[in-house]
Amino acid sequence: MPTPQEVETLSNSINVNPHLSAVLWQRGISDFDSAKKFFRPSFDQLHDPFLLKDMDRAVQRLHEAINRNEKILIYGDYDVDGTTAVALVYSYLKTFYTNCNYYIPDRYAEGYGVSEAGIIWAEENKFTLIIALDLGIKASDMVTLAKHKGIDFIICDHHLPGGEIPNAVAVLDPKREDCQYPFEELSGCGLGFKLIQAFAQKFRNLEEVYEYLDLVVVSIASDIVPISGENRILAHFGLKKLNQNPRPGLKALKEIATIKTDLDISGIVFTLGPRINAAGRVAHAEGAVELLIASSEAEANELAEKINAKNDLRREFDLSITEEAIAMVESNETLLNAKSTVLFKETWHKGVIGIVAARCVEKFYRPTVILTESNDKITGSARSVKDFDLYEALEKCSDLLEKFGGHKYAAGLTLDRSKLPLFQERFETVVSASLTEEMRRPIIQIDVPIQFDLMTAKFNEVLKQMAPFGPDNPKPVFEARNVFVMNSLSSFKEKHLRFLAGQAGNEAVFNAVAFDLMEHYERLASGEYFRIAFTLDENSFNGVTTLQLRIKDIKFD
Repeated sequence: MPTPQEVETLSNSINVNPHLSAVLWQRGISDFDSAKKFFRPSFDQLHDPFLLKDMDRAVQRLHEAINRNEKILIYGDYDVDGTTAVALVYSYLKTFYTNCNYYIPDRYAEGYGVSEAGIIWAEENKFTLIIALDLGIKASDMVTLAKHKGIDFIICDHHLPGGEIPNAVAVLDPKREDCQYPFEELSGCGLGFKLIQAFAQKFRNLEEVYEYLDLVVVSIASDIVPISGENRILAHFGLKKLNQNPRPGLKALKEIATIKTDLDISGIVFTLGPRINAAGRVAHAEGAVELLIASSEAEANELAEKINAKNDLRREFDLSITEEAIAMVESNETLLNAKSTVLFKETWHKGVIGIVAARCVEKFYRPTVILTESNDKITGSARSVKDFDLYEALEKCSDLLEKFGGHKYAAGLTLDRSKLPLFQERFETVVSASLTEEMRRPIIQIDVPIQFDLMTAKFNEVLKQMAPFGPDNPKPVFEARNVFVMNSLSSFKEKHLRFLAGQAGNEAVFNAVAFDLMEHYERLASGEYFRIAFTLDENSFNGVTTLQLRIKDIKFD
């Protein structure tokens, strides 16, 4: 924590409230220069793409392919990050080069990663260069197979490498141990952007690539990567593009989701992301790419309707399987008392098990693996809790797995059915050995305590400039003490609360909304004082915008 003197010095140098300076300090912003960069993102803050190892080789090979009129295949994963990455690189190339196409593996027939079926398809269709996006870092065997067939690979992947780097023409991955790139947390689509940024920097007009930042911000939000460093700059300008002048496909999705206000990172996660994902979850993800590369509004509107229908179907699967998974845990004492959740049912829909895993984490707050059957194998998705390294835990079970990959908080895995009991037992042992009591409880991190009268319109304007909010730059959470219900206490949807909040010794009052905190209704109605953890929101009604407290937790002392 900074000292009061350090907070005051920053406040004076940038002319903001000391409470906001304290928040900035916690985000590593401690002087005028770092504050200026934070509050005024610019394209010149982006890193030189040629700092990525192999970028010079990637750009040179792509340039050669274009000069020789080779067939180029853009190959990407079937989730939001992969489909936006494919749409970005394909759309950019198509503006000046027609001899290219794209390929998305089938989630059910081919599974995650570069598939043999994809290599064979590329050979049959005479492609000689594949640009792999959001996958490929563990595809050494497939890259070797392609090489034997006269097909070169450029890999753009942001996942952790295994023990061997594929023998491709170029492997762009900031997580490579031998890569000195200053920022490791790019999304897969972000890496695709760095590729076209480098190509444009050397051979074309750099301004052209900024047109694709609406795709990049959708990937950043949906893949839950940190909103810091280079990602924050890309997200800042991507949101501007998405809200002011999005490509037809994203505009159509916004309209079908009835989005009437500007989207932020959270808005993308809950509206656009699930719809794009739905294409690959209940059908083939090519539908998502078709929508994202659509050139006319009429075409985009038609494709958006189809994707929205798939999203409705996905939601049905998601809810029914989640209910079933939760019931399985609650009806079994051993599962209920375990440190981890590992559930399997062969009929569960593969496309939604990642969502189900996330919902089970919300319910039981522990590392979770949800498994189903696909192509005679058991396949699944895993999700984690704060500070528990899921990837490391799966590594300790790797002798039981055919393949696995992912991040600290989310991963995918495949295993033989005969290994399932051993995996369940091992995973529980691994989790039990390293899951601390602190990790087992969701903790709300308070940025700074505050008095109601300090939260003025000016205070909120500065607060809004700290956006975009997300991992590594969360929306500031404040704590207020000696709060009471002034009046208008009411509930809605039988689980949420609304009331007018006051604070002892303070004239300022705020409307407050508290989601999923119905259990506090009676004590709130009794007139007791309490403390709250909350974020400051805006509420617009009948053209009037007011400040509102979004309460995250209530404590009675």
